[in-house]
Amino acid sequence: MALTDLKIRNAKPTDKQQKLFDERGLYLLVTPAGGKWWRLKYRFGGKEKSLSMGVFPDVTLKQARERRDAARKLLANGVDPGIERKVQRAGAAERAANSFESVAREWFAKQAPGWAATHADKIMGRLEKDAFPWLGGRPIAEITAPEVLAVLRRVEARGALDTAHRVHQNCGQVFRYAIATGRAERDVSADLRGALPAARHTHFPSVTQPSEVAGLLRALDAFQGTFVVQCALRLAPLLFVRPGELRTAQWSQFDLDKAQWRYTVSKTKTEHLVPLASQVVAILRELHALTGQRTYVFPGRDVKKPMSGAAVNAALRRMGFDTKTEITGHGFRAMARTILHEHLRFPGEVIEHQLAHKVPDALGAAYNRTKFIDDRVRMMQAWADCLDKLKAGAHIIPIRGGTDPALN
Repeated sequence: MALTDLKIRNAKPTDKQQKLFDERGLYLLVTPAGGKWWRLKYRFGGKEKSLSMGVFPDVTLKQARERRDAARKLLANGVDPGIERKVQRAGAAERAANSFESVAREWFAKQAPGWAATHADKIMGRLEKDAFPWLGGRPIAEITAPEVLAVLRRVEARGALDTAHRVHQNCGQVFRYAIATGRAERDVSADLRGALPAARHTHFPSVTQPSEVAGLLRALDAFQGTFVVQCALRLAPLLFVRPGELRTAQWSQFDLDKAQWRYTVSKTKTEHLVPLASQVVAILRELHALTGQRTYVFPGRDVKKPMSGAAVNAALRRMGFDTKTEITGHGFRAMARTILHEHLRFPGEVIEHQLAHKVPDALGAAYNRTKFIDDRVRMMQAWADCLDKLKAGAHIIPIRGGTDPALN
């Protein structure tokens, strides 16, 4: 007799497996543990075989019969349904391995060790948010240029044109990796050059007029947040390193007796030396009493990790500064570059080396961490002294042709 839902639900497990037969080879296997598995009994090539049809109640009696009928059609056409299932699964596994997301994550895993953590997070964040939902499951070799353009248009439509260009760039990198690994024949994103409007790049907002610096510095000193963040705010203009390099600074990189900080530049992966002004050393010695036993100079809530990347900008906003139009943690670099060159008259190449920028010289050396080191030591102390005097109400009076301005 054919099975019914009631009979299936009332079937109780025993100490042995039970087979409850339906029709045309379909039966329900009831295990001693209480599991109920659909099976199809059939013959192919003179051999008796069994094919799984799913688990009850996830697969209902009606669905199991539909699967049985589909399998018997294959048999009628001379196809073993068990072999056909293996072929389909292998094809699905291959398509999954060659999907855009799989290739992208493989490419990312190869490249990420050479990137700064913040840079890597931004790339994967863009892919996960703007590309994977629409392209992730598609075989990369089958993706067309219009599909990629549709992804970019969605990003552009929300007003993030610069991000759209970066997604375009990242997609191109993934396609080129797929070509190199034999999973695609061409980079279809290359067909989209010029499809997006040119992005307008803006600089990080910064305070670059000496007359405005005093108020900013006094506001930093008056910050009422945690002592760790307060120290980070006081040091940011004095050191003018990249925000990620400041917040991830480790005590092992500092020699306070020699007034030096050595670390690896996040962008160029080169060693960098920051001479520490006496004011900086004083702040660090005070902070060392609190965090000196930790790895990071500025630990976060989880003391095993550095301070949040958003902490400095969040503190600036708490003090009333607009981080979109006035100042950001990165803006202290522009502040130092502008005032050191235009008002304190330090040579541009000395400033650029201290900023850890690549500045090719006549001998072709792109960067040397100790080049101009005597000038940089003097410059960093002069900069700290200048900020102290500005904070106290002095005014810069540039002396043309010199590097020692007067302040009154």
